[in-house]
Amino acid sequence: MYRCFFKRFLDLILAFFFLLLISPIFLVTVIGLHFVNKGGGSFFFQKRPGKNGTVFRLIKFKTMTDDKDADGNLLSDADRLTKIGRFIRSTSIDELPQLINVLKGDMALVGPRPLLTQYLPLYNKEQMRRHEVRPGITGWAQVNGRNAISWTKKFELDVWYVNNLSFCLDLKILFLTIKKVFYRVDINSANDVTMEDFDGTN
Repeated sequence: MYRCFFKRFLDLILAFFFLLLISPIFLVTVIGLHFVNKGGGSFFFQKRPGKNGTVFRLIKFKTMTDDKDADGNLLSDADRLTKIGRFIRSTSIDELPQLINVLKGDMALVGPRPLLTQYLPLYNKEQMRRHEVRPGITGWAQVNGRNAISWTKKFELDVWYVNNLSFCLDLKILFLTIKKVFYRVDINSANDVTMEDFDGTN
């Protein structure tokens, strides 16, 4: 019953409440990023696979500029990540616009994180099961290592969540997420601004 109805009902109520609660932070972030990104916009949109692999547009705050080199190629993530952008990432503020995705029905508050569409052909049958539920803003893998764990382990945790989804588990994940954000742990992998790409083997 929770999986089929109450989870979605609670997502709608909580996402709406959280958006109202954080609206001042949301507005200040939008204005700040507009100037820091040199007019390049405050939001980042990217296609991601959702439940049953259905593609949607994920919304995040834009933490990197569009700066390019002399040949017109984008600079590395590290070079384009601004100081404000780094802070927004370290506090997970960049994830807040995904509450809009939750209201639209693309995502849930808790579930496997939506990854890149290019990874879809690389999943094995078991890993593909992560798409049996709506992707989440946070999830079991995020509170158990996030970018600090291997892709293989991350997928194992995602599928475990799908098999054990419950109200109590979602509450636990939300609590642990708040705790990790407060202490700013497991935000990025040790050596990279973003985690290395999944190639179907790691």
